[in-house]
Amino acid sequence: MRPVLTPAEKRRADETAGVPVDVLINRAGAAVARVALKRLGGGYGRTVNVIAGPGANGADGRVAADRLRERGVAVQVFEALDLPDVLPLAELVIDAAFGTGFRDEWRPPAIGNTPVLAVDVPSGVDAATGDAPDWALSADATVTFGALSPGHVLGRGSALVGDVTVADIGLPPGQPTMFVVDGDDVARWLPKRARDAHKWAAAVRVIAGGPGMTGAGHLCSAAALRAGSGMVAVSSPGVDADAPIEAIDRRISPFDWADTVLADLHRYHALVVGPGLGREEYTIPSVVRMVLESVVPIVVDGDGLFALSWNEEGNASFLADCTVPTVLTPHDGEYSQLTGRPPGSDRIAAAHELADLTGATVLLKGPTTVVAAPGGGTLLVTNGSAKLATAGTGDVLAGIVGAFLAQGVPPAFAAAAAAWVHADAAERVRHGLLAGDLLEVIPTVIDSVFEQVS
Repeated sequence: MRPVLTPAEKRRADETAGVPVDVLINRAGAAVARVALKRLGGGYGRTVNVIAGPGANGADGRVAADRLRERGVAVQVFEALDLPDVLPLAELVIDAAFGTGFRDEWRPPAIGNTPVLAVDVPSGVDAATGDAPDWALSADATVTFGALSPGHVLGRGSALVGDVTVADIGLPPGQPTMFVVDGDDVARWLPKRARDAHKWAAAVRVIAGGPGMTGAGHLCSAAALRAGSGMVAVSSPGVDADAPIEAIDRRISPFDWADTVLADLHRYHALVVGPGLGREEYTIPSVVRMVLESVVPIVVDGDGLFALSWNEEGNASFLADCTVPTVLTPHDGEYSQLTGRPPGSDRIAAAHELADLTGATVLLKGPTTVVAAPGGGTLLVTNGSAKLATAGTGDVLAGIVGAFLAQGVPPAFAAAAAAWVHADAAERVRHGLLAGDLLEVIPTVIDSVFEQVS
């Protein structure tokens, strides 16, 4: 996992490094110059404009300018607070105007199509949240120091930073609580099937799909099978489930079905409830009972999340009474139902607010998925794809989470691994992705992550 530090944590690292500030600035400036030279393809005869601000960010840029001059680059330095409207032609602009602490307005100069290399973050990007004003310069590449910041992977910041290089300038690593998930992490978290495994060793129970929405049950249960569950039973209250031929279709009544499901739930290792279930008032009591009385780890998705928000408190705080590990998988609208307000720009804080409110692990969906464990750390899944913005993909994700929980993966790791596999599967499908396309690709993705560590 790659560590992520907030701006405050990076400042503490600076203060406790035991290294003079001017030494850190020289190291940072040298790192910027190295990346600039690589992007320029050499130094002699190249041209670079540096926009330097009044703070440490600007100091890094001035050191980089000196290093580039030593390599034969023609460099012009422009003061960020006294800029011309248009910069002269150059082969690269280094944005060292303002770093992580900038919260004011600024008008960058016109630079045409010149590539931009940002120092720490593109000026204007909030390094804590990724929030950014319209005027923020879009960088082709960014050099940051010691560790990533949340603003590199969240919000508009993730689209503005370009290729990010994390330079080691001798800062202490500290004790990070946030990490970006990579494929090798997923491989370490997922168990390989034992030689003596049997089909009931990682069984998943699925309650999904209502009248007109039984496809949700199909997608969810098929995804659980593809992700490693050897036995899946699926029920769509009141109707026959659209179950894969490899899954069991268990008929249950349209209401008051909790007793039926709970009767043999102990045979399974995880429960997924909610995808396509419908929002009829009579489904709500059964969903709530399932969540509160489940004897196996549970994933609540889609209409199951709606059911949890429909109570006197107007939020899901009652989930704190759950006795089994629980994973909630809201998108922004479902988050608002569960808490009474949208996540806002600080998605990490929002995910932890819901996790602390409910005692559940929260998988907050988005271009970067945030997984927050109650009272614990944060996992960020950054390989999300816009291809996943199509009906049914959330049902697939819920099934993958359920399968990983059934295999004994701890809730936060199960959620993050599922989000990573789900996103990687989407990238392997051509334009026009349908949710069902993911099902065929999931085993290939899981095989590939195992190959990374073999």
